[in-house]
Amino acid sequence: MSITTNLGFEIKQLLKLMIPILITQFAQAGFGLIDTVMAGQLSAADLAAIAVAVGIWMPVMLLCSGIIMATSPLIAAALGAKQKQNIVTITHQALWIAIVLGIAGMMVLHLMPQFFDLLKIPENLHAKAALFLHAIAFGIPAITLYTALRCYSEALGHPRIVTAISLLALPILIPLNYLFMHGFAVIPAMGGAGCGVANAILQWSMLFVLIIYLKKAKAFQDVRLFQKFEKLDTFWIKRIFMLGFPIGLAIFFEVSIFSTAALVISPLGDIVIAAHQIAISITSQLFMIPFSLALALTIRVGQYYGAKNWDAMRQVQKLGFVVATLFALITMIFLWFSRSWIIHAYNDNPEVFNIAYGLVLYAIVYQLMDAWQVAAAGCLRGMQDTRGPMWITLVAYWIVAFPVGVYLTRYADFSAAGVWIGLIVGLVIACTLLIGRLIMTNHRLATGKR
Repeated sequence: MSITTNLGFEIKQLLKLMIPILITQFAQAGFGLIDTVMAGQLSAADLAAIAVAVGIWMPVMLLCSGIIMATSPLIAAALGAKQKQNIVTITHQALWIAIVLGIAGMMVLHLMPQFFDLLKIPENLHAKAALFLHAIAFGIPAITLYTALRCYSEALGHPRIVTAISLLALPILIPLNYLFMHGFAVIPAMGGAGCGVANAILQWSMLFVLIIYLKKAKAFQDVRLFQKFEKLDTFWIKRIFMLGFPIGLAIFFEVSIFSTAALVISPLGDIVIAAHQIAISITSQLFMIPFSLALALTIRVGQYYGAKNWDAMRQVQKLGFVVATLFALITMIFLWFSRSWIIHAYNDNPEVFNIAYGLVLYAIVYQLMDAWQVAAAGCLRGMQDTRGPMWITLVAYWIVAFPVGVYLTRYADFSAAGVWIGLIVGLVIACTLLIGRLIMTNHRLATGKR
């Protein structure tokens, strides 16, 4: 039976999840921010090499961890349906998948430098970009395992431990980066590529801390992990993978279009790449706001989906879009008034500043569409509808946005702005189609059509 929910209660529950997740996302995005700033202080070439390497590493990492994100809606639905006995099994099976995906992602990153010439990456960036990828590849298994345990913790309504670990790790990255960038004793100076080694070490450390906490904390007494060894369960492996693979691909399609933009503009030179990387880094930090809201919506919508409470589920969705709109407007105002000093914090090269200043204006344009599309995707994941969004993101970003960006950048003399115009076009299409999909999915559930 569908029962409406109290608006004040839902606001409290949504923010209770969103705020710790947001802090976690800011902290984890801060890893990339620290890498970018510290590499930028070395040289434009170091910053450009990091930009190219991150453009390869980020999509691979997010594809692998995105598949594991199916753990959240499945646990949320089990919780809503009062089937707690399934929660531990779901998480253990997600950990099995995480091991396989982590190893596969690591191997892919080790192979990617072989394709630098095919991707037309400038030769002067090859060595540092390759060293970064080889180093950070060892952190991929830690990231996938950490993602599974994070989804377990957050879906049960305990996101704060992940937040605490991320906040503690953030300041540790600075001396680690410095150590491997500049060298000490037997550790050679690696320049910007040293960030890859530092990040891999940090990811494994975060994983071990989270495992220890989950084994000992009283908050997880009812659904305690690691009490016994669970073999592979083909039912849940298939369920997680069938739900998670489209999630991973959808995130891959979206994020990779932003990340590979650095590859599209790489022939334009170090200065343009550095400016683009600064603009992308700024907007990536701010994207954590709607993305965190989407993760919270997945959990809240997933709980009502499991309980088959369609009215309350739609109320949560409407509330989510209101919150997304408010945050997007605040972000637009913030970017407009603060873009100058933010860019200066990254780099003091006047050529880099002038290009980045113009690119941030394009980021302001797409904030609303970006917030709405990611909120819609989060709601759909909570309703375990993932295949439709996967195809939507493929069409919007790679069938439309990517060719538009390549044409405008390399053939129509728009320089780096061409890529950003392509991104705006893709986001408009994705937003329109995802909201339409959400409306149709809600209608099917309300009328009893699965």
